[in-house]
Parts: sequence; C-alpha cells; structure tokens
Amino acid sequence: MSRANQPTVVGRGLGGELRELRQTRKLALRQVAIRLGWQPSKLSRMETGIQGIPAADVASLLVIYGVTGDERKRLLGMAERSAESGWWEVIGGLSDESRTLIRLEGEATAIVNWEPLLVPGLLQIPDYTHALMQGGGVPAAEAQSRVAARLGRQAILSRPDPPTLHVLLDEAVLRRALGGPGVMARQLRHLVDAAERPNVTLRVVPLSVGAHTGLDGSFALLDFPRNRSVVYLDHKLAGLFLEEAPQVAHFRGEADRLAGVALGPAESVRLVAQVATEHERE
Repeated sequence: MSRANQPTVVGRGLGGELRELRQTRKLALRQVAIRLGWQPSKLSRMETGIQGIPAADVASLLVIYGVTGDERKRLLGMAERSAESGWWEVIGGLSDESRTLIRLEGEATAIVNWEPLLVPGLLQIPDYTHALMQGGGVPAAEAQSRVAARLGRQAILSRPDPPTLHVLLDEAVLRRALGGPGVMARQLRHLVDAAERPNVTLRVVPLSVGAHTGLDGSFALLDFPRNRSVVYLDHKLAGLFLEEAPQVAHFRGEADRLAGVALGPAESVRLVAQVATEHERE
C-alpha cells in the first residue's frame, strides 16, 4: 500500500478514537484546540496519527469530552503504550506497512491470523525467524532488525490486557523444517506453550482436508474497541490493508470456513506436539 494511504489506517488508533469522541460531541477541532490553548494543527496531527499523543494531552482531551471510568482508563492506557512502544520507529529495514501493522497490533483487542506456509510472526522463535530471513536472501544486517521487530511485536501477548489471538495453521506449516529439525522442534514446542495462554487459540487444518479456501495466501484480521476492523495481506513486495466492510466480511467468512475444517484446539495442540516429537527424532 502506498504511503499516501497509510494515514487512513494509522488514524484508526488512539488518534482516530479521540477524533470520533470529538465529532460525537459535535465539537469543532478549532473549538477544542482553543479551549486547551493549542494550535488547531496540533490536534489535527494527533487525530490523524501523524503526531504522537502524550498521556497528559489525552487526559486533557478526555476532560473536555466528559470521558470517565473504564473508558478513560482504557484510552490513557493506549497513550502510555504508544509512548513505550515507539521502538519500531528506530529499527531499520522495516517497511511502512510493517510499522503500521505493528502499531495496529498494539491497539487491537482481537487478532485472527491464517497461515498456510509459515508460523505467524507473533509466535515465531528467533532461530526460526533467522532461518526464514536467511532462506529468503535477506541481508544479515536487515535480518537482525527484522528478528528484533518480531520479538518486539510479541510483547503484546503478555501485557496485562493482551488481545485474543486465534491462529489457524495448515499442517504443512508444522512439517516444513525451517532451520532444520532441531529448530523446528523448538518452534513447535513454543506453539504448544503459547496455546496454554488463555488469550491464545491454536487450530490446525490437517493435510487430509486436501484443497481448501485458504491455500491462496495468508491474512490477519484485526478488531478494535471502537474503530472498524482491518485485514492485512502480506505480499513479497508490499503489504495491503483492507478496511471496507464487504472486504472485512469476506475474510471473516474465510476464517470461519477454515475453522470449520480445522481440528479442535485440543486436538490441534496434540498434533503440533506429535510433529515436534517427529522432528526431534530426525
């Protein structure tokens, strides 16, 4: 997706929520800015995701908008996480799409990820990611940055209010030994451990299913507390964000169809552990 289209997705985060609150209360941007002693351009940059929003400024806006209780706590938490998680802005080798995806993952309350070929980035171990980068011909310096970025992304799963993560994998993912049998065995054991988290569900579409609707590529579907959902499609040269309701509905249906032919969570974990043992014996 081109840089020109990025703000429509980035603005769906904290800035987008604050814009929606202002508009719901029928307050003009200039009116709010004057009450706070700000330039209107400052508030505009915040709402469109171009400028970061300190927690203190969020608190001031929430007073004007009359937001209290749990909603106030949630929005202030988003501001604090945003300030802490800007690490991806200083990591080299990341595309604009990757930076946007990392930002959106940090704000999502639910993520559905279908992968027909690879373990999803949120659950990869470093050795697996290194093997993936090496196999793809990524230069060593850039590969190191990408490994660091993927490890950083995974922090959202262990924070106090983590998103739910529903992972759907094709069985082929388990059997492709990236990095060799030892690395793959450790990666699969990591999947088993991750599935024990209350916010993570892992389901596998077995090879016995044959042809199915997910063979044409991976996708991630992200849901947010107030903003519309977003679908992310990752391609070799670029990533694509889809946000129109019919597009999102199509991929939600795809996820439902894949879940319909996948093994149940417990059976899936048993299969992952079984294949891990097979790799360990190689």
